[in-house]
Amino acid sequence: MSISTGDKIPQATLTRMGENGPEAVALSDLAAGRKIVVFAVPGAFTGVCHNAHVPSFIRTKDQFDAKGVDEIICVSVNDPFVMGAWGEVTGASAAGITMLADPMSKFIKALGMDFTNEDAGLIARSKRFAMVVEDRTVTVLNEEENPGLCDVSAGEGLLSAM
Repeated sequence: MSISTGDKIPQATLTRMGENGPEAVALSDLAAGRKIVVFAVPGAFTGVCHNAHVPSFIRTKDQFDAKGVDEIICVSVNDPFVMGAWGEVTGASAAGITMLADPMSKFIKALGMDFTNEDAGLIARSKRFAMVVEDRTVTVLNEEENPGLCDVSAGEGLLSAM
């Protein structure tokens, strides 16, 4: 069963690149008492993720800030080294977007948002979605019909749902 609006996000430890290498990040701690946006993509450096999804949140970062969002987080089933490099290449890190890795797909599976497309080489990856989380509770959830689309889960799509 997939997570829904009104549900609490599951306890999950993700990873990011820190100054001294990979660092564990408890997502529920990041969400405690804060308003955050979490958007998830099937894979770093993949076409729609790289060319549409991440850029949509870079473009709209100021609008989310104006709506009281404390942090925008991108999650992908990749390792923290890839997510760190992807944040640098896309400009997401410089724009203030937090790039978090879910290398074993534990968080994504706990959300019920995983999928596999063996033909594309995507195993236990994330569906494409975006959500607003306020004090650990999902208040807006926009899931794409298929991972090749980036409409309702794009920055603009999520803003219009807020």
